[in-house]
Amino acid sequence: MTDLAPVLVGAAPLAPADVVAVARLGAPVVIDPAALARVAETRSVIDGLAADPHPHYGVSTGFGALATTFIAPDRRLQLQASLIRSHAAGTGPEVEREVTRGLQLLRLQTLTSGRTGVRPVVVETYAAMLNAGITPIVREYGSLGCSGDLAPLAHIALAAMGEGDVRNADGALRSAADALRAAGIEPLTLVEKEGLALINGTDGMLGTLVLALHDLQELLLTADIAAAMSIESQLGTDAVFAADLMALRPQTGQTESAANLRAFLGDSPMVASHKGPDDGRVQDAYSLRCSPQVHGAARDTMAHAAMIAGRELASVIDNPVITLDGRIESNGNFHGAPVAAVLDFLAISVADVASVSERRTDRALDPARSHGLPPFLADEVGVDSGLMIAQYASAGIVSELKRLAVPASVDSIPSSAMQEDHVSMGWAAARKLRRAIDGLGRVLAIEILTGARALDLRAPLQAGPATGAVRDLVRTVAAGPGPDRFLSPEMEAVAELVQSGAVARIAKEHTHG
Repeated sequence: MTDLAPVLVGAAPLAPADVVAVARLGAPVVIDPAALARVAETRSVIDGLAADPHPHYGVSTGFGALATTFIAPDRRLQLQASLIRSHAAGTGPEVEREVTRGLQLLRLQTLTSGRTGVRPVVVETYAAMLNAGITPIVREYGSLGCSGDLAPLAHIALAAMGEGDVRNADGALRSAADALRAAGIEPLTLVEKEGLALINGTDGMLGTLVLALHDLQELLLTADIAAAMSIESQLGTDAVFAADLMALRPQTGQTESAANLRAFLGDSPMVASHKGPDDGRVQDAYSLRCSPQVHGAARDTMAHAAMIAGRELASVIDNPVITLDGRIESNGNFHGAPVAAVLDFLAISVADVASVSERRTDRALDPARSHGLPPFLADEVGVDSGLMIAQYASAGIVSELKRLAVPASVDSIPSSAMQEDHVSMGWAAARKLRRAIDGLGRVLAIEILTGARALDLRAPLQAGPATGAVRDLVRTVAAGPGPDRFLSPEMEAVAELVQSGAVARIAKEHTHG
C-alpha cells in the first residue's frame, strides 16, 4: 500500500507527475464520475452499430488486413477474445514494473475519454487492477509502434480477461485468474469494439518517455555538478561561464547549465586560489569549457520532447474512434512517429552528455593534463592502478551509448500483409532510451567518484560548498584516496546515489541563489 494521494483519471489530461506517481511510486487512481457517464453514453452508440447489418470496422468486422471480413453477431465474443490472445505475442525478458504500470494507466486515461466505445466495467476493471498492484507480464519484443504498442497492450488486456501471468503487489508471479480472484476483481468478457480499444495506443512509448524525462531532469543537474567537480579539481576556470558571455548565445539550456556551474563554483576556495591576472587557464579543454553548451543542448532537446509528451498525454488514441457527434471513424493517430522521434532525439543527447563526462574523467587521470594530480589518482604510482579501469568502464558505456543513439525511428518493416506497411519502431526507441539513461547515470557516477578523489588530493585547498557536499556524500559509500581496493562496489554505490537523485538533491541544498 502507499500513502500517496490518489490520481484522478478522466477529468483532464494526466500531468507527467501523475504518470510518475502511479507508474513508479504506486499511487492509486480514482475515476472521475463524469468520465464514467461519458463512457456509458458512447457505449450506446456502439451497441446501435453492432445491431446494424452493415459492417463497421472494429465492431462487426475483422481487423487489420481482415478489415473487410464481416463477423456474424454470434461470433463476435470469440472475435474479441481471439484478438487479444493472438496479439499478446510478446517475447523476451519481462519489462520493468513501472513501464507496465505506465501502459495500464495511459490506456485507462484513453478509455475514460468516452471516445473508444468500451463499457464502464472495462474502465473500472483497469483502475481496480492498478490499485491492487496487479502488473501483467509484458515482454521486451513484440511492438513495432505501428497501430501503437499492440503486443504490450494486449498482454494488459489478456490479464484483465483472467488469462496469462501477472505479478501481484508483492512482486510474486501468479496466474492472472488467481490474482484477480484474490483482489475480488471479476475477469472481463470483452464485447464488440473493446478488443481494439484496449490495444490501439502509443501508451508504452509515451509512458517510457515521461519516465525518461523525469529521470533526465535530475541527471542533467547531476552532470552539471559532476562537471563542476572536474573543473574545480583540475584547476580549471569558471570565468568562461560568465552571464554576459552566455548572453551572447541565448540558448535556453546553455544559459541554465552555465548558471548552475557559476553557482557550484563561485564560492570555491580551490577556484579562487588561481584566479587573477596571472591565471593563464582561460582556454581549458573543450570538455571543461564547453560543458554548458553540451549539457544545455540536452536540456533543449528535453524541452522539445516534453512538449511532444504533453500533447500526447492530451490525446485520445484509438482506431476506430467515436467522434463527439457520434460517428465511428477510422484514423491513423495510433502511429507512433511523433513520440518515436523524440525518444531517439533524447538518446542522441544522452550519448553526448555521457561522452563529454567521460572525457572530463579521463583528463583527471592523465598527469599531462590534470595540472598536478598523480597518474590515475593512484596512491603508490606503479604499484597501484588507481581509477584507471573505472575510466575503461566509462569508455565502454559511452561506446555503447553511441550505438544506442542510432535512431530506431528511421527504420520501418512492413507487417500485416502490407496493411501496416510503415511503422514507427517507437517501442524499440523507448527501450533503448531506458538503457541509455542507465548508462548515463553510471558514466556520471564514475566522473563524480573521480572528482571526489581528485578534490581530496588537492588538500589543503578546499572545495566549494556544493562540490564539497557531493564529495562528502560520496564518502558515505566510497573511501577516499589510498591503496587499491575492490572498486566495483564503490562504483555501484555511487551510481545508486546518482540514479536515486541524491547527488542532485544535495548539490541543490548547498547552492546559494
